Amino acid sequence: MKVLITTVPFGDKDRTPLDLLESNNIEYVINPLNKKLTEDELMELVPPFDIIIAGTEQISDKVMEKAGNLKMISRVGIGLDSVDLLVAEKRNIQVSYTPDAPAPAVSELTIGMMLTLLRSAHVSNSQMHLGKWYRFFGRRLSEVTIGIIGIGRIGKGVLEHLQGFGNPKILVNDISIEDDIIKKFNVEWSSKEKIYKHSDIVTLHLPLTGQTKDMIKKDHLLSMKTDAIIINTSRGGIINESDLYEVMQSGHLSGAAIDVFDNEPYNGDLKDIERCLLTAHMGSMSVDCRARMEIEATEEVVRFLTDKTLKGLVPEEEYEVQRQGL
Repeated sequence: MKVLITTVPFGDKDRTPLDLLESNNIEYVINPLNKKLTEDELMELVPPFDIIIAGTEQISDKVMEKAGNLKMISRVGIGLDSVDLLVAEKRNIQVSYTPDAPAPAVSELTIGMMLTLLRSAHVSNSQMHLGKWYRFFGRRLSEVTIGIIGIGRIGKGVLEHLQGFGNPKILVNDISIEDDIIKKFNVEWSSKEKIYKHSDIVTLHLPLTGQTKDMIKKDHLLSMKTDAIIINTSRGGIINESDLYEVMQSGHLSGAAIDVFDNEPYNGDLKDIERCLLTAHMGSMSVDCRARMEIEATEEVVRFLTDKTLKGLVPEEEYEVQRQGL
């Protein structure tokens, strides 16, 4: 069986996943274009392969139609909006993922973004490189209200880290939140509208679905405090990028930190907003978490090829999300 590794880099910091493939005599090819593949590029590459170790590239009906030998997709990461699960199901292609591995890195980056934006460190850095010296007044985490939308693995990680910052007021929102989370972290469940209106920082930790696509538009952004901050380390498309640009261009919001975009690599208008901190979808890119993701995804491939039970099979509820267009 032949394995196509589409996500890059792969095995750069830790060769363990490559060693796993080689020690099991599994033939593999790492993405020869060394970039995120377009649908057409993936369609051209995929026909000879039986398994894809996938990143965030779109594995659509068209791709799977070209991949006549495809039997398994092993996703490096947690997001599943890039994989048409229902087509995979129809074609008897098994799909697994690594939902736990990226959470520590993404939650830590989120905290780093909060601190950076609150103190305008990113703006000071860009101005210093231009020879400008200006000292910004900022705020501390303990002095602000933080709204967290999405209390899954990463949202809970953010909550854990915030406990070390002087107990800021925290508002949370999710479809369902366990009572013990509310008690343990002393947080308040709130509607999204209340979070937009009352938070100094809004941070998003949601999957991209039909319900969350363009969830935050111009009116929501304008309902936020003039000096509020918004952070998205979850999925591109949850914040409408054009609306965010228009609102920030008008002077509303003191900052935004965006790690994920509708189209990647990103080259849109937000790059012209100095107080908008942009990073290249690198939330999970700590050495340890990235290695863990790659290893877990590769272990699934080995299990599949040795007729062992898969540990990371995508659960039925994820298929139901796509089935209902949520």
